Amino acid sequence: MPIVEFNQKLLADAILVDVRTPAEFNSGHLENAQNINWSDADFATNFEGVDKDKTIYLYCKVGGRSALAQKKLQAMGYTRVVNLTGGFDAWKNEQLKNPDQQ
Repeated sequence: MPIVEFNQKLLADAILVDVRTPAEFNSGHLENAQNINWSDADFATNFEGVDKDKTIYLYCKVGGRSALAQKKLQAMGYTRVVNLTGGFDAWKNEQLKNPDQQ
């Protein structure tokens, strides 16, 4: 799903995870996002308490790390993992083009 199509209403029964580094996350992120760094050794462990049938929306800077994280979570048995393609950069560019739609 393109990140520019994501909206907060989708989080009614889902979680939003930013898989970038804490420094990247702290420089800006989507509202209600949790930061779980793809590069951390304990990445998978951070999902142990998450229901495997819960929808998980993932994003990173441009889509590469979140695609890898999606594959990892699916291999772990998570059935509803959505990679928000384009990443934070695409979302930020969209906000700059359409500041009234935030």
